Amino acid sequence: MTPPPESGSLPPRKRLPTGERQETIIDAVLALSAEIGPARVTTQAIAERIGVTHGALFRHFPDKQAIWAGVFAWLPVALGAALEAPFRDGRDPLDTLERVFHAHVGFVAAHPGVPRILFHELQSPDNTGPRQQLREFVGRYRQRLAGLFDAARAEGLVAPDLDTEAAAVLFIGTVQGLVLQTTLFTDEGGMAAHARRLFPLLLDGFRGASR
Repeated sequence: MTPPPESGSLPPRKRLPTGERQETIIDAVLALSAEIGPARVTTQAIAERIGVTHGALFRHFPDKQAIWAGVFAWLPVALGAALEAPFRDGRDPLDTLERVFHAHVGFVAAHPGVPRILFHELQSPDNTGPRQQLREFVGRYRQRLAGLFDAARAEGLVAPDLDTEAAAVLFIGTVQGLVLQTTLFTDEGGMAAHARRLFPLLLDGFRGASR
């Protein structure tokens, strides 16, 4: 029979499976990046955030580089999952675009560390693996958006001469600009309201003379 713990002692810490612990570590990196910036995120800070020893942290990732690789592997999967339903459920191409726009903004508002991590990574002069992952994901995202703009043009919902590739770039750039503005002014909580005001202006530009 196991003796009761001594008065004032803590119960044994539950050991999580590696996959769950890796997710916890990635969540900690995102939270710390939002609070103090990616450049100041240390492995010691991560360990303290999730309540493990520094050594225990490396039982789940071999080093700090692997932790960041895990973060960048998580990002396209998580954002892609957040955008999949909006891409699928729209009533028409413009309704789908609006759903995707707000879902993208909502994802960033829920994970304010993400834009800070991306801006930090893009300042690197090297063509790193994470940057390549990001480029490939954005390329696929842009193609899906361009397909929606092609469909909208075919249905007469946007200007007949709309450059759909450029429209897709502008769509993503508008989200990024909104993210940058709210990051500078620490107003992630107001992103959804800003997005609701901004999207109709964006849509007017896409419709052009088709209206």
